Amino acid sequence: MRWHPGAGLIGTVHAPTHSSSVPVLLIVAGTTAGIYLFLIAILRLIGRRQLAQLSVLDLIVVLLLGSAVETAMIHGDLSLPAGLVSAGTLIVLNRLLSWVFLKSPRLSQLVNGGPILLVHDGQVLEGHLRRVGLTRPDLDAALRGRGYAGPAGVRACVLETDGTISCIGERPR
Repeated sequence: MRWHPGAGLIGTVHAPTHSSSVPVLLIVAGTTAGIYLFLIAILRLIGRRQLAQLSVLDLIVVLLLGSAVETAMIHGDLSLPAGLVSAGTLIVLNRLLSWVFLKSPRLSQLVNGGPILLVHDGQVLEGHLRRVGLTRPDLDAALRGRGYAGPAGVRACVLETDGTISCIGERPR
């Protein structure tokens, strides 16, 4: 910084950053873990239908969400060590959670839910459709996509935990 007549102080002040210090990186890891768990809870609440049927706009929202939480995860610190710790934390947590789900089917059921029957012996289970946020036209489109003209002749139609719809019945026409 220096004084310039008519312009005042000129120059930049650089605050010392210690973005690669262990306490800062532990905060980054903790914040990243918190955001990861928050996103799992939110995505669980919005349901499988939305996750299985992402539109272009939904994809843009997911990408922007990633950008929005990035700053929170690393507290505005754009250093390489903080970014690596944040990314590493997400990868480790995802792997750890997958392992926990393998060891605890009950926890997996709680977070991921279970398959939901939508059609049984040709009868549409309207209450189940409402519960998962599907409409009758959504179901009809899924049935047509699998070669069925409608629910008649379908023994069972299930919304799987990954958001896909599986149908069992007579051979599709």
